[in-house]
Amino acid sequence: MRILIALLIAVSAFSLALGVTQPLLRFEHLIFFTRTPSLIEMVGQLWTTGDPLLGAVVALFSIVFPAGKILAVQAILAGGESNPALHARMHRLLGIVSKWSMMDVLVVALVIVAAKTSGLADAFTQPGLWFYATSVATAAIATALIR
Repeated sequence: MRILIALLIAVSAFSLALGVTQPLLRFEHLIFFTRTPSLIEMVGQLWTTGDPLLGAVVALFSIVFPAGKILAVQAILAGGESNPALHARMHRLLGIVSKWSMMDVLVVALVIVAAKTSGLADAFTQPGLWFYATSVATAAIATALIR
């Protein structure tokens, strides 16, 4: 079981890194103009266009908490049962972080960025969204298995 959880966490960490840096959506404006922002670019755009609080919230819930969840599961796996205090602390941290690492915040960020684009636009999914979804799913499965 530990090997399966370790494999899921490795896939989750790899997918999170790609999901955060690769384009999430492709917006086509009119016929000639396209934009393909990544999650990092969306957070940066929110930060620089006068919405730093919203950018910080999106970054916290869509990047920091999912990464914390992955690290907490990894710490539980690496520590094993040899250090009961660390094991208990990591389980508490995992419980807290799991409640707050939500993919729906990413969806809200996508809607906000889509609403801020000028003109009529069509949106198409890009690999970053699929990597992010894979990261969320594999981290959720690993968390369920480790409990």
